[in-house]
Amino acid sequence: MHNAAFQNLGMDWTYEVLDIPRQQLAESVRRLRAPDVGGANVTIPYKQAVMEHLDSVAPEALRARAVNTIVNDGGTLGGFNTDIPAIRTALEELGVERARANAVILGGGGAARAAAVALEGGHVTFVLRHPAGADVPGKVVGWSDPSVPALTRAADVLINATPLGRHDEMPLRPAALPKDGAVIDLVYVKGGTPMVRKARSLGVPAVDGWEVLLAQGTISFLLWTGRAAPRDAMRETLDP
Repeated sequence: MHNAAFQNLGMDWTYEVLDIPRQQLAESVRRLRAPDVGGANVTIPYKQAVMEHLDSVAPEALRARAVNTIVNDGGTLGGFNTDIPAIRTALEELGVERARANAVILGGGGAARAAAVALEGGHVTFVLRHPAGADVPGKVVGWSDPSVPALTRAADVLINATPLGRHDEMPLRPAALPKDGAVIDLVYVKGGTPMVRKARSLGVPAVDGWEVLLAQGTISFLLWTGRAAPRDAMRETLDP
């Protein structure tokens, strides 16, 4: 979607995917300081590890302990988290009042912590496979805890921040979807994840990962280039 945006605006920029071995992370970040590099995105498993190699980290990214966007400003590297405003946009589209929301987040990684920052002021419960010693900003329950279906059923918003949903699985049974709330699934697959499809079929408002991906991408684009992203061109390229 970023290459489509560059082309749409007539910019001589390219966006490339790099698969970085862990032992090469520091050197790879150092190369981002080159004058012909605008920045980068960061994904699993480096959203937290990359922070120690940057010159500055935005306050919200610090609170989430996750960076997904790096900006090169004349050789100085700054870290940002564009998932946070993207998730806020999704919450607004669903009519969820963040400051008063009863939210359940599945997962405890960088995306889950970003969702918690986006929901600051609300009541957040994390559902984790390994709850012992978890370092997340909210209440924690184990995945197998018998209270989980009731918690998710009563949630104002249920957010899936696990990889579950890339194939045919749902992280929860359909009966555990929010009764009067909404769903955000950060996983993006063509046609929507099983959880998003089931939620919509039951009349539960839902935002899928494509919308969040597009929203965070437009913010990253602005940070790198200083120009508003051509959202329609980017959306057309994603073609969910």
